[in-house]
Amino acid sequence: MKNSEVKILLVDDEPDILEIVGYNLKNEGYQIFTAKNGIEAVKIAKKITPHLIILDIMMPEMDGIDACEKIRSTKGLENVLITFFTARGEDYSQVAGYNVGADDYITKPIKPKVLVSKIKALLRRIKIEKTTESNEKVSIGNIIIDREEYVVIKNGEKLTLPRKEFELFSLLASKPGKVFKRDDILDKVWGNEVVVGGRTIDVHIRKLREKIGDKNFKTVKGVGYKFIINED
Repeated sequence: MKNSEVKILLVDDEPDILEIVGYNLKNEGYQIFTAKNGIEAVKIAKKITPHLIILDIMMPEMDGIDACEKIRSTKGLENVLITFFTARGEDYSQVAGYNVGADDYITKPIKPKVLVSKIKALLRRIKIEKTTESNEKVSIGNIIIDREEYVVIKNGEKLTLPRKEFELFSLLASKPGKVFKRDDILDKVWGNEVVVGGRTIDVHIRKLREKIGDKNFKTVKGVGYKFIINED
């Protein structure tokens, strides 16, 4: 995908941020759309279906957490890349962000060149996913992973997972019983060029346990995680 084909929605209530970040991304050839609060972000996202949304958390009218949750629940926007971009670096903000389906978390302040590098790393995920797409449905016990529709079907019930949850589950389920080390998971699911919080995997595993089944996932303390076929 060419940069000129990529649509990025930048959401922040600070005009200077919109101008500076927008300017640097436009220089890379991306199509840039802007919004100054969560309400505007949801409306514009529905209209343009961006490839990436860069979303501030602390905003008037509707904050980033609520906007992310709203976007993730909108048909056609379930798999849009979303990264939070905020000065708040507390753990609870990051966990809250991942809980509502964020793919990444970038903390202000950040140098424009570093930000551009992170954005490029995020967008590479789209390219990787397109080259590894498969129309085949993978069956594991009572679970079907549909890579074309990006959904998981368990006992006939369709589960639509956020992008990172789907990728993490697909990785673990690709080799049932194998222990995947935390570093390998970060590298294969998030990419080693993207810095994510230490609790990122834990948060996503917890969400998968809730949706797919606690007995299907085993934590190997100090090592990583594995998927276990369980048809209960």
